[in-house]
Amino acid sequence: MKKILLTLTFCSLTLITKSQNASVEQSTYGIQTGVLGIWFHNETKLCDQIALRSELGLDSGIFGGMFYDGVGFLMAPVITLEPRWYYNLNKRISKSRNIEGNSGNFVSLKTSYNPDWFVISNYDNINVINQVSVIPTWGIKRNLGRHFTYEAGFGVGYRYTFAKSAGYLENEGEAAVNLHLRIGYRF
Repeated sequence: MKKILLTLTFCSLTLITKSQNASVEQSTYGIQTGVLGIWFHNETKLCDQIALRSELGLDSGIFGGMFYDGVGFLMAPVITLEPRWYYNLNKRISKSRNIEGNSGNFVSLKTSYNPDWFVISNYDNINVINQVSVIPTWGIKRNLGRHFTYEAGFGVGYRYTFAKSAGYLENEGEAAVNLHLRIGYRF
């Protein structure tokens, strides 16, 4: 009887000591592409569930109208800083799901700056006006194997365009939408 009680006690102690807190990775790097662009990113741990994502890339756009003979395509640089709160890491761990590479659901504040440094386009003399956007975003990030990832997100926020620097009479502010679907490779 004593052996059975002793065995049950040791088994119950091992179950009790199994609890752990999930955490984002210390630092992770990768490259992503979507329908309209390509981006290189880094996520750095700020605390257990919050990471700061920094991103450098090329946003793309399609344009046309009565001033152009056909449809135009452009790519312009973008710099993004985005604090992300991965709010469901403990739930994913409890269900034995992978959180490697910060795989989880997140809420973020995406802050982007589009400078007028250069433009890659199929038209000559195309410029992009300097602009800043701040967009609260909800999204998911998941792994496909060890190195591949996919990410989707949606948010509505504000964009401010520095139109005076391009010769317009006034700067302009407007609502902005962040809708993204990306696939990527994590180094």
